[in-house]
Amino acid sequence: MTLRNYSKTYKVPRRPFEAERMDQELKLIGQYGLRNKKEIWRIGLILSKIRRAARDLLTLDEKNSRRLFEGNALIRRLIRIGVLDESKAKLDYVLGLKIEDFLERRLQTQVFKTGLAKSIHHARVLIRQRHIRVGKQIVNIPSFVVRLDSQKHIDFALNSPYGGGRAGRVKRKRLANASEEEADE
Repeated sequence: MTLRNYSKTYKVPRRPFEAERMDQELKLIGQYGLRNKKEIWRIGLILSKIRRAARDLLTLDEKNSRRLFEGNALIRRLIRIGVLDESKAKLDYVLGLKIEDFLERRLQTQVFKTGLAKSIHHARVLIRQRHIRVGKQIVNIPSFVVRLDSQKHIDFALNSPYGGGRAGRVKRKRLANASEEEADE
């Protein structure tokens, strides 16, 4: 039996019924097609951990080896997922990150932005129904964080009806019915 360390993936707000925050969350849910507020809170926790690490590193001396090593690693990781711009590769800019920066990098948002889906909600459905691949791998998680280098490889899955695969169940049935009607005439 192995022991595992489980940690919480999201953190609920301190004040549950703060009108301004609730309106802001609802706006984000609508804009990015999220399922519930837990998805926002999860990204909020990730962002707070990143900002805390940056704040801790900023308290150290600029020539400190830990600040240089860990700071560069943090910045490089954020640039690779596309949250931070390469022109802003400093710890000060890490503190200025917002939840929207992370929401923009979700697969659901990227599928909609590339034009594969008609709406942000359609993008979520396509992903869950395994019509979308990133590179050669089918991804069915809408919150998948797309890296900058794999952004251009988002496409329809090869076995999906949208990507040139076998036609869907309804279309096959309609074709069969149409061919039967022609045979009857």
